[in-house]
Amino acid sequence: MIFDDLGLSNEVLKAVNDAGYSEPTPIQEKAIPHVLMGRDILGCAQTGTGKTASFTLPMIDILASGRARARMPRTLILEPTRELATQVAENFDIYGKYTSLAKALIIGGESMGEQVKILDRGVDVLIATPGRLLDLFDRGGMILNDVKILVIDEADRMLDMGFIPDVEKIVSLIPKIRQTLFFSATMPAEIKRLADAFLMNPREITVAPPATPVEKIVQRLVMVDHRTKRDMDGLGKKKRDALRKLIAEDNVRNALIFCNRKRDVDILHKSLVKHGHDAARLHGDMSQPARTETMNKFKAQEISLLVCSDVAARGLDIDDLSHVFNFDVPMHAEDYVHRIGRTGRAGRDGRAFTLAWREDRKYIDAIEKLIGKPIPLHGAGKTSAAEAAPEAIPAKEAKPDAEPEKTAAPAPEAPTSEAPAPEAPAPEAPTPEAPKRRAKPKAARKPKQAAKEDTASDKPVTGMGDHMPAFLANPVKS
Repeated sequence: MIFDDLGLSNEVLKAVNDAGYSEPTPIQEKAIPHVLMGRDILGCAQTGTGKTASFTLPMIDILASGRARARMPRTLILEPTRELATQVAENFDIYGKYTSLAKALIIGGESMGEQVKILDRGVDVLIATPGRLLDLFDRGGMILNDVKILVIDEADRMLDMGFIPDVEKIVSLIPKIRQTLFFSATMPAEIKRLADAFLMNPREITVAPPATPVEKIVQRLVMVDHRTKRDMDGLGKKKRDALRKLIAEDNVRNALIFCNRKRDVDILHKSLVKHGHDAARLHGDMSQPARTETMNKFKAQEISLLVCSDVAARGLDIDDLSHVFNFDVPMHAEDYVHRIGRTGRAGRDGRAFTLAWREDRKYIDAIEKLIGKPIPLHGAGKTSAAEAAPEAIPAKEAKPDAEPEKTAAPAPEAPTSEAPAPEAPAPEAPTPEAPKRRAKPKAARKPKQAAKEDTASDKPVTGMGDHMPAFLANPVKS
């Protein structure tokens, strides 16, 4: 099937052709006709499958008729992060260049005054993050009574980031008679509940098992040999050394490097720059202009390595990304799929490496259970981390060499519990000295106990007894 078969207008088809696309992805092929028919959509597809175009292309055609009014957007698209919202806005610029549609991008980190001016002129498409949208609504910056199409994108990510109460409030502010397009990469129970509440007789579209990585991504696990939790700085150094070695050996053209904490993003970025790598960083504490500038430089290939937190893990479309490195194993298995989904997009090949140590075993198990297969070890004969456990993850029982002697030592205790007299040696005890040593402290304690009993039987002490403190013998000064 080609885009011409989906029922899109000539203006949209021309823009798609200018962008270099001729065949739709499975999610686009299945979703676009139903969106054009006005049906609600419940879409579940892995990251990198073209979900954004599956709703932007038909929305442009639907909005071609009609006119926007001041502060009353006709459609609303909710995104969990600023980067995703910016990317959707760029998609409307690309595919809607032959139309006269007006859009507004409402995200944090930008001037609210400028955003209000754009809304005052009237917009057809409002693309926003939930927090800034509610903030602007509470200030009277917009009216949501005219919203005809609602798009909730990356719903599971909104759940992870705690935006669901905001999303529910926003949905309560828009008309109940509307078309709702609901997209999520995974479908946990809470997301399914929201879909049932927001959608009316939706068309369910699933193009791949939820939360499964693209098959063309080569996945590898790198086990770092580290023994103790007490030296986490040492673990970080070993992982940085292993990462630099991978970058040097694996023909890395450009790569995203994910860390779990913002602090580690900063440390790893400084280390890579110190060793001569062309690297930049990206995390949520950076200002929006700085984040936008960094992403633009990375997309323009002015930067080859981008160290980031999970703020960049969802939906960012980076052309021909060769590698993804998980410097830290993600604590949520679904995040692994979203991270490595930045590479291997649009049918291209990709490579993903995950650095781990023995304490990451439970997270690796959860990831392998989710994706349905083990992650092969890099540069080893074993096929998974589980097979490498005797080497890379030493068993705790093998550490104390003297434990067999310690467990054998309590054997002489048996005669002490049976025979009250320490002189009576038990026939099965190989060393009669051990009971004697244990019995001596007990014998030594008996006189002390007896002494206490004797003192307890003395006559009660009257006053301060025979001893008078010296200060009482001092004469009283008049």
